[in-house]
Amino acid sequence: MSPARVVLAEDHSLVRAGFRRLLEGMDGVEVIAEAADGRAALAALKEHEPDLLVLDLTMPELNGIEVLTRARKKWEALKILVVSMHTDRHYVLRAFSEGADGYLVKAAGEFEMELAVTSVLRGRRYVSPEIAEHLLEVTGADGETMEGMGDELLTPRQREVLQLIAEGYSTSEIAKKLFISVKTVETHRADIQRRLGMDDVASLVRYAIRSGMVSPEV
Repeated sequence: MSPARVVLAEDHSLVRAGFRRLLEGMDGVEVIAEAADGRAALAALKEHEPDLLVLDLTMPELNGIEVLTRARKKWEALKILVVSMHTDRHYVLRAFSEGADGYLVKAAGEFEMELAVTSVLRGRRYVSPEIAEHLLEVTGADGETMEGMGDELLTPRQREVLQLIAEGYSTSEIAKKLFISVKTVETHRADIQRRLGMDDVASLVRYAIRSGMVSPEV
């Protein structure tokens, strides 16, 4: 039986190297590509069409939620395991609402990584034990469900532009990255500000951080 082919998407090189070591130490698993940002992750999926994507949520240029959303629409059979430092219910519920098969916290031990990968590859959903009980409590208490977390004020393109704004890219740099005109970027920015009711970059950055598009270090 051929090994499960894995694409590993994580922006920190040392963390990525550690994950790769763990994954390649598992029986029946082969890491075929790595990606340090969201766009590279999508490109790797298109090129290799793996069995499993191991995905960080907080990545530059295109965050993990956007990668997850696009990947799930294009590759329905792909298994997706989110590995994140975030334990807040918003991140967990949002990941599952967008099609994640598993959610593993980065503080987990090596054994748990193998358990999560094995479970997801076998078609079972996996949630780290330290957040699973809390997740059940809050979903039962206030009626918030995984399906209810996908509603957004912004379109996918607007979220893409907002992330780049929050990461400090200029209008012309964003236009080049997205292969659109400067005027189009300006239009998107105006629409974003109108939809969010914000009129300065600092407010947009704070919103992007709260939404998990960028890390607080930006």
